[in-house]
Amino acid sequence: MAITAAQVKELRDATGAGMMDCKHALQERNGDFDEAVKYLREKGIAKAAKRADKVASEGAVASYIHMGGKLGVLVEVNCETDFVARGDDFKTFVKDVCLQICSTNPTYVTKEEVPAADYEAEKAVYVNQAVETGKPEAICEKIAEGKMQKWFSEVCLLEQPFVKDDKKTITDLMSELTAKCGEKIAIRRFTRFQLGEGIEKPKCDLAAEVAAELAKAEEQ
Repeated sequence: MAITAAQVKELRDATGAGMMDCKHALQERNGDFDEAVKYLREKGIAKAAKRADKVASEGAVASYIHMGGKLGVLVEVNCETDFVARGDDFKTFVKDVCLQICSTNPTYVTKEEVPAADYEAEKAVYVNQAVETGKPEAICEKIAEGKMQKWFSEVCLLEQPFVKDDKKTITDLMSELTAKCGEKIAIRRFTRFQLGEGIEKPKCDLAAEVAAELAKAEEQ
Protein backbone atom coordinates (compact mmCIF):
# COMPACT_ATOMS: atom_id res chain seq x y z
CA MET A 1 0.00 0.00 0.00
CA ALA A 2 1.02 3.61 -0.55
CA ILE A 3 2.46 5.35 2.52
CA THR A 4 1.78 9.08 2.82
CA ALA A 5 4.14 11.77 4.05
CA ALA A 6 1.67 12.55 6.85
CA GLN A 7 1.86 8.96 8.12
CA VAL A 8 5.65 9.06 8.09
CA LYS A 9 5.69 12.40 9.95
CA GLU A 10 3.28 11.12 12.62
CA LEU A 11 5.45 8.06 13.25
CA ARG A 12 8.61 10.12 13.30
CA ASP A 13 7.13 12.56 15.84
CA ALA A 14 6.13 9.64 18.06
CA THR A 15 9.39 7.68 17.93
CA GLY A 16 12.17 10.09 16.94
CA ALA A 17 13.31 7.64 14.27
CA GLY A 18 14.52 8.79 10.85
CA MET A 19 12.17 9.46 7.94
CA MET A 20 13.34 6.47 5.90
CA ASP A 21 13.21 4.16 8.93
CA CYS A 22 9.62 5.28 9.61
CA LYS A 23 8.59 4.82 5.98
CA HIS A 24 10.13 1.33 5.91
CA ALA A 25 8.42 0.38 9.18
CA LEU A 26 5.02 1.47 7.83
CA GLN A 27 5.59 -0.45 4.62
CA GLU A 28 6.59 -3.56 6.58
CA ARG A 29 3.40 -3.29 8.69
CA ASN A 30 1.01 -2.28 5.88
CA GLY A 31 0.42 1.20 7.24
CA ASP A 32 -0.56 0.08 10.75
CA PHE A 33 0.76 2.82 13.08
CA ASP A 34 0.92 0.76 16.29
CA GLU A 35 2.56 -2.16 14.53
CA ALA A 36 5.08 0.21 12.93
CA VAL A 37 5.98 1.60 16.37
CA LYS A 38 6.42 -1.96 17.62
CA TYR A 39 8.59 -2.77 14.59
CA LEU A 40 10.88 0.19 15.28
CA ARG A 41 11.19 -0.75 18.93
CA GLU A 42 12.02 -4.35 18.09
CA LYS A 43 14.73 -3.17 15.74
CA GLY A 44 16.04 -0.78 18.40
CA ILE A 45 15.70 2.16 16.02
CA ALA A 46 13.24 4.12 18.15
CA LYS A 47 15.30 3.72 21.32
CA ALA A 48 18.51 4.61 19.48
CA ALA A 49 16.90 7.77 18.09
CA LYS A 50 15.69 8.85 21.53
CA ARG A 51 19.20 8.47 22.96
CA ALA A 52 20.92 10.25 20.06
CA ASP A 53 21.47 13.42 22.12
CA LYS A 54 22.98 11.59 25.08
CA VAL A 55 26.69 11.93 25.77
CA ALA A 56 28.61 8.72 25.15
CA SER A 57 32.07 9.28 26.61
CA GLU A 58 32.79 5.80 27.99
CA GLY A 59 33.57 2.73 25.93
CA ALA A 60 36.79 1.27 24.60
CA VAL A 61 39.70 1.78 22.25
CA ALA A 62 40.31 -1.65 20.78
CA SER A 63 42.93 -3.11 18.48
CA TYR A 64 42.74 -6.10 16.20
CA ILE A 65 45.57 -7.75 14.27
CA HIS A 66 44.71 -10.05 11.39
CA MET A 67 46.40 -12.18 8.73
CA GLY A 68 49.40 -12.88 10.93
CA GLY A 69 50.30 -9.22 11.23
CA LYS A 70 49.45 -8.12 7.68
CA LEU A 71 46.39 -6.11 8.73
CA GLY A 72 45.62 -4.08 11.83
CA VAL A 73 42.70 -2.00 13.07
CA LEU A 74 42.44 0.54 15.88
CA VAL A 75 38.91 1.68 16.70
CA GLU A 76 37.13 3.78 19.33
CA VAL A 77 33.58 2.74 20.21
CA ASN A 78 31.65 4.74 22.81
CA CYS A 79 28.79 4.09 25.22
CA GLU A 80 27.36 6.01 28.17
CA THR A 81 28.70 4.01 31.14
CA ASP A 82 31.69 1.90 32.05
CA PHE A 83 29.28 -0.84 33.16
CA VAL A 84 28.08 -1.38 29.58
CA ALA A 85 31.62 -1.06 28.22
CA ARG A 86 32.69 -4.02 30.36
CA GLY A 87 29.79 -6.19 29.20
CA ASP A 88 30.11 -9.11 26.78
CA ASP A 89 27.57 -7.66 24.31
CA PHE A 90 29.57 -4.46 23.94
CA LYS A 91 32.85 -6.34 23.58
CA THR A 92 31.35 -8.60 20.90
CA PHE A 93 30.10 -5.56 19.01
CA VAL A 94 33.54 -3.93 19.13
CA LYS A 95 35.15 -7.12 17.83
CA ASP A 96 32.62 -7.33 15.00
CA VAL A 97 33.32 -3.70 14.07
CA CYS A 98 37.04 -4.47 13.91
CA LEU A 99 36.39 -7.45 11.64
CA GLN A 100 34.19 -5.30 9.43
CA ILE A 101 36.85 -2.61 9.01
CA CYS A 102 39.51 -5.23 8.39
CA SER A 103 37.45 -6.90 5.68
CA THR A 104 35.80 -3.96 3.88
CA ASN A 105 38.28 -1.10 4.35
CA PRO A 106 35.77 1.78 4.71
CA THR A 107 36.94 5.37 4.38
CA TYR A 108 34.48 7.14 6.68
CA VAL A 109 32.33 6.28 9.69
CA THR A 110 29.19 8.13 8.54
CA LYS A 111 27.78 9.73 5.39
CA GLU A 112 28.03 13.11 7.11
CA GLU A 113 31.84 12.79 7.21
CA VAL A 114 32.14 12.61 3.42
CA PRO A 115 33.63 15.94 2.19
CA ALA A 116 31.26 17.86 -0.09
CA ALA A 117 33.91 17.98 -2.83
CA ASP A 118 34.27 14.17 -2.79
CA TYR A 119 30.51 13.73 -2.88
CA GLU A 120 30.06 16.08 -5.81
CA ALA A 121 32.97 14.55 -7.74
CA GLU A 122 31.59 11.02 -7.34
CA LYS A 123 28.07 12.09 -8.23
CA ALA A 124 29.30 13.92 -11.33
CA VAL A 125 30.78 10.65 -12.61
CA TYR A 126 27.41 8.89 -12.33
CA VAL A 127 25.51 11.84 -13.84
CA ASN A 128 27.85 11.89 -16.84
CA GLN A 129 27.48 8.14 -17.30
CA ALA A 130 23.70 8.51 -17.35
CA VAL A 131 23.83 11.52 -19.71
CA GLU A 132 25.83 9.46 -22.20
CA THR A 133 22.88 7.06 -22.48
CA GLY A 134 20.70 9.91 -23.76
CA LYS A 135 18.32 10.04 -20.81
CA PRO A 136 16.69 13.35 -19.70
CA GLU A 137 18.61 15.42 -17.14
CA ALA A 138 16.05 14.87 -14.36
CA ILE A 139 16.26 11.10 -14.84
CA CYS A 140 20.06 11.27 -14.86
CA GLU A 141 20.00 13.00 -11.47
CA LYS A 142 17.79 10.28 -10.00
CA ILE A 143 20.01 7.54 -11.41
CA ALA A 144 23.07 9.25 -9.93
CA GLU A 145 21.41 9.58 -6.51
CA GLY A 146 20.63 5.87 -6.53
CA LYS A 147 24.22 5.00 -7.35
CA MET A 148 25.44 7.35 -4.63
CA GLN A 149 23.55 5.29 -2.05
CA LYS A 150 25.45 2.21 -3.22
CA TRP A 151 28.69 4.19 -3.02
CA PHE A 152 27.88 5.20 0.56
CA SER A 153 27.40 1.52 1.42
CA GLU A 154 30.94 0.88 0.19
CA VAL A 155 32.85 3.78 1.77
CA CYS A 156 30.87 4.55 4.96
CA LEU A 157 31.17 2.05 7.80
CA LEU A 158 27.67 2.56 9.24
CA GLU A 159 26.06 2.06 5.81
CA GLN A 160 27.88 -1.19 5.04
CA PRO A 161 26.23 -4.62 5.11
CA PHE A 162 27.62 -6.63 8.03
CA VAL A 163 30.19 -9.18 6.80
CA LYS A 164 28.66 -11.92 8.97
CA ASP A 165 25.05 -11.17 7.96
CA ASP A 166 24.51 -9.01 4.88
CA LYS A 167 20.82 -8.55 5.71
CA LYS A 168 21.94 -6.14 8.45
CA THR A 169 24.01 -2.96 8.27
CA ILE A 170 26.45 -1.82 10.94
CA THR A 171 23.85 0.78 11.91
CA ASP A 172 21.37 -2.06 12.49
CA LEU A 173 23.87 -3.82 14.77
CA MET A 174 24.43 -0.61 16.69
CA SER A 175 20.67 -0.05 17.09
CA GLU A 176 20.19 -3.61 18.32
CA LEU A 177 22.89 -3.12 20.95
CA THR A 178 21.29 0.16 22.05
CA ALA A 179 17.95 -1.62 22.42
CA LYS A 180 19.59 -4.37 24.47
CA CYS A 181 21.74 -2.28 26.80
CA GLY A 182 19.62 0.88 26.92
CA GLU A 183 22.51 3.22 26.13
CA LYS A 184 23.69 5.26 23.18
CA ILE A 185 26.37 3.43 21.21
CA ALA A 186 28.63 5.28 18.78
CA ILE A 187 31.60 4.41 16.61
CA ARG A 188 33.73 7.52 16.87
CA ARG A 189 36.79 6.84 14.72
CA PHE A 190 39.03 4.13 13.33
CA THR A 191 42.35 3.56 11.60
CA ARG A 192 43.22 0.62 9.38
CA PHE A 193 46.81 -0.38 8.65
CA GLN A 194 47.81 -2.73 5.85
CA LEU A 195 51.34 -4.05 5.68
CA GLY A 196 53.27 -2.38 2.85
CA GLU A 197 50.44 -0.02 1.96
CA GLY A 198 51.84 2.86 -0.08
CA ILE A 199 55.09 1.04 -0.81
CA GLU A 200 55.64 0.14 -4.45
CA LYS A 201 55.74 -3.64 -4.72
CA PRO A 202 54.16 -6.50 -6.72
CA LYS A 203 50.41 -6.50 -6.25
CA CYS A 204 48.75 -9.30 -4.31
CA ASP A 205 45.10 -10.02 -3.74
CA LEU A 206 45.10 -9.33 0.00
CA ALA A 207 41.34 -8.78 -0.01
CA ALA A 208 40.84 -12.37 -1.19
CA GLU A 209 43.17 -13.60 1.56
CA VAL A 210 41.17 -11.69 4.18
CA ALA A 211 37.89 -13.13 2.89
CA ALA A 212 39.34 -16.65 3.05
CA GLU A 213 40.58 -16.12 6.61
CA LEU A 214 37.18 -14.80 7.71
CA ALA A 215 35.43 -17.79 6.12
CA LYS A 216 37.82 -20.14 7.91
CA ALA A 217 37.15 -18.41 11.23
CA GLU A 218 33.39 -18.75 10.72
CA GLU A 219 33.72 -22.49 10.13
CA GLN A 220 35.61 -23.06 13.39
